[in-house]
Amino acid sequence: MIRHPSVGITLLAFLQAMMWSPAQSQQETVRGDTAPFLVVLGIAQDGGTPQAGTKEHLGWTDPAFKRFATSLALVDPVSHQRWIFDATPDFREQLHQLDEIAPAEGKPGLAGILLTHAHIGHYPGLMHLGHEAMGASGVPVYAMPRMRDYLRDNGPWSQLVHYENIVLMPLADGVTGQLNERLSITPFLVPHRQEYSEVIGFRIQGPNRSALFIPDIDSWEEWDEAGTHIEEMIAEVDVAFLDGTFFDDGEIPGRDMSGFPHPFIAHSMDRFAELPPEEKAKVRFIHLNHTNPALWSDSDASKSVLEKGFHLAVEGERIGL
Repeated sequence: MIRHPSVGITLLAFLQAMMWSPAQSQQETVRGDTAPFLVVLGIAQDGGTPQAGTKEHLGWTDPAFKRFATSLALVDPVSHQRWIFDATPDFREQLHQLDEIAPAEGKPGLAGILLTHAHIGHYPGLMHLGHEAMGASGVPVYAMPRMRDYLRDNGPWSQLVHYENIVLMPLADGVTGQLNERLSITPFLVPHRQEYSEVIGFRIQGPNRSALFIPDIDSWEEWDEAGTHIEEMIAEVDVAFLDGTFFDDGEIPGRDMSGFPHPFIAHSMDRFAELPPEEKAKVRFIHLNHTNPALWSDSDASKSVLEKGFHLAVEGERIGL
């Protein structure tokens, strides 16, 4: 039986975690050397794992037990362009990881950064583009209207705009934008805490396949009330990265989690139980909180996800488009 890495781990769990790689999970082979592909740069909730303030955790000394905040990269090997979805607090490490996978000229070598919203795990990485750090020039940052206003009108982010480290680019709900001849994105509004900006997900379309990216949502049922059904969205894509922040109620001792603004993985699996196997196989839960046992490959939670026909996103995993 595994013990959480914050309090130690058995030898068997240690070896399994060390050997757990995208190739051994649900990694999909990129179709040909020229096909665009997504790369999973992070799977954890905003604070990553281990979180600041955690005194004892194997992740402090062993990278096998470290997870970055949720982010995807989109790569086109033909045009040599790269985009990143969300600039997380782990942006520095994630950009380096992307450089190792798909090198590009210039700093940061990005054709754009696409932001989902203004919560702390999704945009603070922009600071690395400022003149105190990289000193980037003209990096396109795609954002919804309130998100653009937030960056433009509030320091220190406004400084990035003033010095033209970044150039704010518009997104609109339901409006498809072409990134290049082979790739397009469609942002859509998502019900979630909107203190400073809208919250959106993305449909990402390649020449052969498509993907859904919804790292944060209050509940699938709230969408039902608005006439949007997640099952229909899953049916329209080939891969669906969905909010898996918490595994189940009771995950955080002493806390009533019934009002937490995220669907539990256990609830999502129950809701999707009647989907055909090929539809279940599209789902990859992402944005896992540091308390979520599904972060660890040999946990009962992780095994139950796979046994029920679903998947968990894996850092370094590539999805061909």
